[in-house]
Amino acid sequence: MPSFLISSSPPSLALVFCSLSRSPRTLPLKPPIFVLNSKPLSSFPSSTPSPASSGRPMSWLGKLGLGFRSRGGFSSEASSAIAQGPDDDVPAPGQEFAQFGAGCFWGVELVFQRVPGVTKTEVGYSQGNHHEPTYEDVCTGATNHSEVVRVQYDPQECKYEDLLEVFWARHDPTTLNRQGNDVGTQYRSGIYFYTPEQERAARVSLERHQKVLNRKIVTEILPAKKFYRAEEYHQQYLEKGGRFGFKQSAAKGCNDPIRCYG
Repeated sequence: MPSFLISSSPPSLALVFCSLSRSPRTLPLKPPIFVLNSKPLSSFPSSTPSPASSGRPMSWLGKLGLGFRSRGGFSSEASSAIAQGPDDDVPAPGQEFAQFGAGCFWGVELVFQRVPGVTKTEVGYSQGNHHEPTYEDVCTGATNHSEVVRVQYDPQECKYEDLLEVFWARHDPTTLNRQGNDVGTQYRSGIYFYTPEQERAARVSLERHQKVLNRKIVTEILPAKKFYRAEEYHQQYLEKGGRFGFKQSAAKGCNDPIRCYG
């Protein structure tokens, strides 16, 4: 395992110095979300055609979880069925996917960007029941989506077990629907597997980490479901400068402290 993954702190404390000292995140501090929804499609190819989507302005009813409308003319039942389907995107030849939820996806993405053997990352929403959710949809908590990072990696250069160690070290897996000051179901801890081998490795890893923690791990381990790429401003957010314009390195092997909001 690369030296930058090793920490003298217990995995459950890895997030504390990063998140507990900051003020809560609120929507006005992010780029405006009151424009028409123009969420980009995933840059990964898909093995099946993606249903057409249509933009819509943000509704104040949506903030209350009352104003959702199906995209592309789908009923709510069909919308849920699509969202609960498998992630049918295809990684590059010779590459594999992994998917993790560990709190706000900005900092989680950056830590995986730094892992040697990781060739691409995207942040997005998954595990929910609403087709093509927007950021404001997810923030209501009514869609049950999790903020996730989808990692594409070269298994010849990076083992899945290495990615699991990064995941555990990045956050506190014992807090339900919360990481530091970020509270909500979208911040839950989760490992979302693509193969039976990934599932076995995840469960073995969880059991091993549970033995060294004095609180119960609440991480969910579930099959990877349809991945909805987040709005473009979320992608590589901290590397691009974050909220305050101070770029953070995504260089392989970098172990600089991560400023979670930039």
